[in-house]
Amino acid sequence: MNLAERSAEADRQSHTMAAIRFENVSKSYPIYDSPGDRLKELVTFNRLEFHRNFWALHDVSFEVARGETFCVIGENGSGKSTLLQLVAGILQPSSGTIEVNGRVSALLELGAGFNPEFTGRDNVYLNGAILGLSTREIDARYRDIEEFAEIGDFINRPVKTYSSGMVVRLAFAVAINVDPEILLVDEALAVGDLYFRQRCMRKVNELRARGITILFVSHATADVKALGDRALWLERGHAVELGKTDRVVAKYLAAMVEKDSAYLAHHQQTVAALPRDSTLAPEIADHIPNIDHRYGDGRAEILGIAVLDPRGQPLQLLEPSSRIVVRISVRAKAEVARPNVGFIMRNHLGIDFAGTNTLREEHALA
Repeated sequence: MNLAERSAEADRQSHTMAAIRFENVSKSYPIYDSPGDRLKELVTFNRLEFHRNFWALHDVSFEVARGETFCVIGENGSGKSTLLQLVAGILQPSSGTIEVNGRVSALLELGAGFNPEFTGRDNVYLNGAILGLSTREIDARYRDIEEFAEIGDFINRPVKTYSSGMVVRLAFAVAINVDPEILLVDEALAVGDLYFRQRCMRKVNELRARGITILFVSHATADVKALGDRALWLERGHAVELGKTDRVVAKYLAAMVEKDSAYLAHHQQTVAALPRDSTLAPEIADHIPNIDHRYGDGRAEILGIAVLDPRGQPLQLLEPSSRIVVRISVRAKAEVARPNVGFIMRNHLGIDFAGTNTLREEHALA
């Protein structure tokens, strides 16, 4: 094989190389019943054990391809954050092999890596240096970081004076502007106001379009479905399901509904049913947020909205592929030709996920 062929082969292997690979990875922590038990192990040079192991992760395997957005879901304590810390190199596995190929930018715990005594500006340069950027490279990115964070003059004040929202704004701005090849995000999009979360989502989508590998952890299944190419469901440190995002999320939600139903069956008290003609029966709600943000010529108005399950009860949980009833009360103040009543459902990130109207459904209103 000549030099050109070797170079082409190296390029091919580099292109096909996984960004992240876990092979039978486990992470355990020793649990001692008392400080004395730890001392006993030390004096016996660990020949005798006085602890039990807690397995934060147990025999987990998966690969994340270059340019893929890979999501991890699971309840608190399932091992999601431990997995991210292993990828970031903060923790070392107890067993198994971890391979990470590319510059990693991690947005893990809120403000992790920030010195509270330093100003925001100082922390930008400190974090950039830790990631291997030169002062000149950070200078070139500083304006973009400052503009995305939108914390104003606080950029020149100590981080200890920041609110939690300001800290995550700056941390996110740094993480996405250091030219990462792999971006790790742990629940960061759940912090901050709606405006900031939407900007974060748009930025993450921009990074996806540029081919950045993203490993994203969240409890918000809507975010996971909007972002993820594939997903991994962790339960008590074990990999329960790995595959296409929609399928994994559907199985996870079904398990959570089953768990919640089992809990309610043991803890919920029964109450007498309300009479059908009771004024308290769930009908049209008039306290829907933004219902007074109206527009149009005023010839008709929406009085209220109710979102119900198939039994006619207020909807508590929207499951994938489930049937619901949307009841809208409208009052016409004048004659309206071919009236059309519709709705759009939108999640907290401003992403539309369902909607229809009476004309589309071919239900003409008299």
